[in-house]
Amino acid sequence: MQNDKKGLFRDAIDFFYPRNCVACSCVLNRNESDICLECKSSLPRTHFHFIKDNPVSKVFWGRIPVEWATSYFYFSKDSRVQKLLHHIKYNNFKELGYDVGRWFGDDLKQNSFLASDLDYIIPVPLHHKKLKKRGYNQSELLAGGIAESMNKQLNSTNLSRNIFSSTQTRKSRYKRWENVKDIFTIKHPDELKNTHVLLVDDVITTGSTIEACGQALMQCDQIKISVASIAFASI
Repeated sequence: MQNDKKGLFRDAIDFFYPRNCVACSCVLNRNESDICLECKSSLPRTHFHFIKDNPVSKVFWGRIPVEWATSYFYFSKDSRVQKLLHHIKYNNFKELGYDVGRWFGDDLKQNSFLASDLDYIIPVPLHHKKLKKRGYNQSELLAGGIAESMNKQLNSTNLSRNIFSSTQTRKSRYKRWENVKDIFTIKHPDELKNTHVLLVDDVITTGSTIEACGQALMQCDQIKISVASIAFASI
């Protein structure tokens, strides 16, 4: 009876203030939260976690040594994936960010190498000024969900961004690299010695940010680096 009353109350609220899917804007059902089941099942997955030499890994060839690289979704302009990530990054959809990370982690567990060999999940950090302004780091939310799903340790304090940089949007490949080179540092290199880390970001386009993070991580002796992003935008 109590659950029935709660359900009726939820239906009444939804009637006057309908909740919409962040990806397609359709009205959500009572049992749906933030994203509808149709979008959750049909967003364009890459399945790159099954393919060693996939388009994401090729981004980093000749740049930094990467054990495995993958992305969850394909990204395109004005797509449902872009809308999903926009809400996570800018509209305070923190729980959704964590949930998407857990869904991605469920897929990554199917890769036996990553499932057995990873030691730490490391999000791409924000500069403290941007973190204060936004209130949270979307990559840390995503990495936290991945860490929970894969039963791995989240490490969000060792890799830091020590220089504030402008947004990467609309920059060329070279300008993106100029914008991020030498801005990341490792606080405690010995902590990551002889470990395998998964570096997590929201979107990979040119790979400049991940490359800059990787260059900093390579200060750690015998470290292995893998890469994962929620979306991949080929250019």
